[in-house]
Amino acid sequence: MSHFSDDQIYPMIQEAVKGDYVDERPRIVAFLCNWCSYAGADTCGVSRFQYPTNIRPIRVMCTGRIPKHFILQAFLEGADGVFIGGCHIGDCHYLEGNYDMLRRYNELHEILEKVGINPDRYRLEWVSASEGKRFSQVVTEFVNRIKELGPLSKTGDKIEPKKKKAKEGA
Repeated sequence: MSHFSDDQIYPMIQEAVKGDYVDERPRIVAFLCNWCSYAGADTCGVSRFQYPTNIRPIRVMCTGRIPKHFILQAFLEGADGVFIGGCHIGDCHYLEGNYDMLRRYNELHEILEKVGINPDRYRLEWVSASEGKRFSQVVTEFVNRIKELGPLSKTGDKIEPKKKKAKEGA
């Protein structure tokens, strides 16, 4: 598909993070499924529902198309948060793309914690094309949560690593 290759999405991630922001922080990259969440964002705008201007949407054909390295790259580029919006489970236009994203989402939660990024900075939501009001609510909630966490520094969130349990008798 035109306009959806890795070589085209990487510059979108870079521009989304470094572009001019009205509120400056937080800077949130939002990967949105073309068929549901991107259309839900459009419905939100057409219906004049308000949400913070801190997100920069990047349209992808399916959340199943979003590899882990897109999300990690967004954080490396300086995003304070990453939002993923896709079709409801069972409603994917590509049948199982949202199941693939759900698996990747869970894997990335563990990776983010290990590298010192609070997993709360990463959110996955299922929003259909008809749920403009819900899109507004979910994005507002996420932006407010990221504002509470503050900007992501170059050294991460300084999360205390989980301590491994000592073996009994050792």
